[in-house]
Amino acid sequence: MQTLSRGQLVVAGAAFLMPGVAKAAPSDGDLAYLRLLIGAELLAIDFHTRALRTRRLGSAAGTYRRSLADERAHYAALARLLTAGGQPPATAGDVDFVYPRRSFSSPASIARLAWRIETLLLGAYLGAVEEVEAPDLRLPVGQIAASEAQHLSALTISAASTALDVFES
Repeated sequence: MQTLSRGQLVVAGAAFLMPGVAKAAPSDGDLAYLRLLIGAELLAIDFHTRALRTRRLGSAAGTYRRSLADERAHYAALARLLTAGGQPPATAGDVDFVYPRRSFSSPASIARLAWRIETLLLGAYLGAVEEVEAPDLRLPVGQIAASEAQHLSALTISAASTALDVFES
């Protein structure tokens, strides 16, 4: 194992922190993960947008609005990373999402699909954190994974609140 001198570490750290200093190009595998995560974010954005349009969310609407804002921010961050890697990100116009029948027919069906989609996103991000090669990709991917975990938590709290409403007078 090669050890670096203090001077080499300072130069390496400065290259990482200084804007405009070239970093190594992301590997093909890292770019593939970024494309996968972009697609997952586009799905989440489309889903949350459709869910909010139904006006069937009641008190849970705030949870869906916050998640939608987060998903848009995740997409923007990933799009910047992919663009910096030399590839254009997919956009909403590139994909037509199809949902199971009656997915948006009731608050319960929307919540079930939200759970599935957020679980899918969290799994994709956790897999990417483990597999991406570029260390500078792990932090943003890990931060988004944490945000997706918060979305699942918020959905659980919202579902519990709705379930408890039955017992209140």
